[in-house]
Amino acid sequence: MDRTKARGSLIAAARGLALALLALVGSITLFVLSVVSIALIPIGVGVFTTPFVLGFVRAHAQQRRQLARAWAGVEIATPYRPFPADVRRGVVGQVERCSLLLKDPATWRDLRWLLTDMTAGAVTAILAPGLLLEGVFGVLLFAGLWTVLGDGWWYAFIPVGGWGSAFLASLLGCVWITVGMFANPYLVRAHFKVAEASLAPAREAALGARIDQLTESRHAAVDDSAAELRRIERDLHDGAQARLVAMGMDLGTIEALVEKDPAKAKELLRQARQNSADALTELRDLVRGIHPPVLAERGLGDAVKALALRLPIPSDVDVTLHGRLGEPVESAAYFAVSEVLTNAVKHSGAERIWVDVHHADGHLRIAVTDNGKGGARISAGSGLTGVERRLGTFDGVLAVSSPAGGPTMVTMEIPCAYS
Repeated sequence: MDRTKARGSLIAAARGLALALLALVGSITLFVLSVVSIALIPIGVGVFTTPFVLGFVRAHAQQRRQLARAWAGVEIATPYRPFPADVRRGVVGQVERCSLLLKDPATWRDLRWLLTDMTAGAVTAILAPGLLLEGVFGVLLFAGLWTVLGDGWWYAFIPVGGWGSAFLASLLGCVWITVGMFANPYLVRAHFKVAEASLAPAREAALGARIDQLTESRHAAVDDSAAELRRIERDLHDGAQARLVAMGMDLGTIEALVEKDPAKAKELLRQARQNSADALTELRDLVRGIHPPVLAERGLGDAVKALALRLPIPSDVDVTLHGRLGEPVESAAYFAVSEVLTNAVKHSGAERIWVDVHHADGHLRIAVTDNGKGGARISAGSGLTGVERRLGTFDGVLAVSSPAGGPTMVTMEIPCAYS
């Protein structure tokens, strides 16, 4: 076995030990707390404790999903039903929150997984370090440890009572070490497969969750479209339309004054010309807000660079795109970046902003980082909520890392391919 595989096997053994501790300590504790809390619901106490306990259970399950992805490349779906907006804002009480959690099938899958994790999951995890440790113990028996343990000691199926039996134990120990070196990565992966079998929803449930997600995304897209139409109508009514009406009235007045008062007519002509220029500028700005010409002509990368050039804060833009993306994706990404940059300028107090745009593994990934004061978060009514809804229409995701004191990093990811 080469050095790389040996190192990978030892790492897998360490990971197996960590997973076993998580299963035997974390899963058992949370399962007991969950059962006790749910049992106390009829007397009222559990109504207040259950949401908190189940919140810890979800965090424990989410951690295992992340470890499965990072350590074994196993993707475990996250099928939790989204809370209604009033629940997310904290408008409703603990009773409603408790009821929603208990009605979610994913909650009961989490509890089932706790049982599986503390049994089959713990066994598959502990085998990884166990094989190596048992093998080392067999070798140590032949090194003289059997003389300390005394007669009557059994190593697996070998009674160790002398140097000969100790030698047989060391041979068996070498077998365990060899098996462990080859099997440890597979044992860790088997642990996560056991978790996937309990945590992942059935196909019907997954389809139902997907339908709910698509329905919510469709509603969000319809709402965003309606809001955009109202904005366009308002801008036309208050801007270009008002100027064109004023220009029409000026032209009527000019027609009446052109012979009686030529000087006044010339002044009104200059005013009408200015109104015409202002109306044209507003119409151009309005069209640019609907779909910027630079985005249509030169693509997302140059459009983001143009955005950064107009910022009052120094910005660095790094773009790695090897072609054009679909027009709807480019438009969604452009306006999402625009909103994030606007938020950074208004609220972050940053001295510099960095934008990274690249496409890899079938995903468009955009990161906007600033060195401001931090504290940004996705909350109801915030600009980031609108960005999240816009990206959700394309199955995109938004992540925000913004500790107090900064820096703030907003990461956007949209699954897409080059057009």
